[in-house]
Amino acid sequence: MSAPNSQIRILSLNCWGLKYVAKDREKRINAIANELGSSDYDIIGLQEIWIYADYELIRSSVASALPYSKYFYSGALGAGLAIFSKWPIDSASIHPYSLNGSPLDVAGGDWFVGKGAASVIISHPELEEIEVFNTHLYARGGESGTETHRAHRLVNAWEFAKLVRQSAALGRYVIALGDFNSIPSSLPMQLISSYASLVDSWEASNAAGSLNSSSTPSPLQAIRDFGITADSPLNTYSAGKTLDAQARRYQGKRLDYIFFREPVVLKNQSRFECRESTVVFRDKVPGSNHSFSDHFGLRAVLALRTESQSAEAEQSSGPRQAIPLALDARIIDSTLQTMIACYRASRSRSRLHLAIFLACIFILMPLVVGSAWLPKSWINPIFLLFTVFVSWLGTTMLYSGFIFGHWEANALTSVIEEMELLRAFQGRPGGVNVHQFTTEATEPLAETNFRS
Repeated sequence: MSAPNSQIRILSLNCWGLKYVAKDREKRINAIANELGSSDYDIIGLQEIWIYADYELIRSSVASALPYSKYFYSGALGAGLAIFSKWPIDSASIHPYSLNGSPLDVAGGDWFVGKGAASVIISHPELEEIEVFNTHLYARGGESGTETHRAHRLVNAWEFAKLVRQSAALGRYVIALGDFNSIPSSLPMQLISSYASLVDSWEASNAAGSLNSSSTPSPLQAIRDFGITADSPLNTYSAGKTLDAQARRYQGKRLDYIFFREPVVLKNQSRFECRESTVVFRDKVPGSNHSFSDHFGLRAVLALRTESQSAEAEQSSGPRQAIPLALDARIIDSTLQTMIACYRASRSRSRLHLAIFLACIFILMPLVVGSAWLPKSWINPIFLLFTVFVSWLGTTMLYSGFIFGHWEANALTSVIEEMELLRAFQGRPGGVNVHQFTTEATEPLAETNFRS
């Protein structure tokens, strides 16, 4: 094994690069480009790079060390994902997640950017194929959000885990990174790490620390010991921001991750070993009083070991943790319960929006007829504006209630059935009767075919 390729240095960074919304974007992106241009990374995954000119700036800064790169397109505003590599990129793809919030949630914006899982297949001189995944999961609501928010993020997690699992089954080494918008103990992260058999670089290279301790860590300790990357008081864009109880209690959240795993069948007997995982981009931009982004970055160094070297390492440091072959039944049940609750809420919301649409139709009929008998000319502009508003509301409710309502219900149905098949395959009898939860006395739901 040649020394230059005996380890892989990786960076994941959310750049907070939304035009007109992100503060100090141009200055920060320039500073990020300068920092990356003088760095030693072999693979870089960036999130929230929504302006192509920002991507080009960073690409030109890192081109000498990382000559291969890919910018990913998705949704109306772009996925915001980019990957840079020292080694040649053989192919690239992006999988838009089937659920990304509601089109009515304009402030959230997730639906418009088309979040998804981007990936490139890298031709590595020692490992042959490495598939690098870069993702940014649905953000709305956090851990304390509604059942709908949690369900959409779970759909993202399930689809991401399946992609990783498929890649490993095809004989590829996998590196998966990004902003997962979920803390380590959350259900989406349990689903991803378990079903995709991924190893968390932070946990693999840092002493185990528990956020359940009775004392609140200092902001610096939270970063150093627990890998906090978001909502830290040491980040200028988080300071003074209204945070949820989790972030206040533990001085921020760990939302950014770098995972890795080997293929199902090893071709050259090489394994990954995480030697280092640290939080980076913690300082302020040189010559300014603001941070590089509203997230800190995460760096990981993976060493390549042969089977014999791994055996020697296990003798000195203990055996490597076994990769689970099945998904824990508790994770399946919890995911199903969340999906079912979201399904029922979705159907109820869809019926409400369709009822509003019908009400708008009934309101428009007298408006159209009565427009010929307006008593005063000054009433005409007001009458017209009201008619336009009712027409817009009716059209929006039809779109939301019928098109998006069925879209969401079908996506949830698909995941529910896949989870039930997985539970049956793992040989666990009994369990939740999904048809009982989704079917109401007044609605037979003939379009669904849930298995009991």
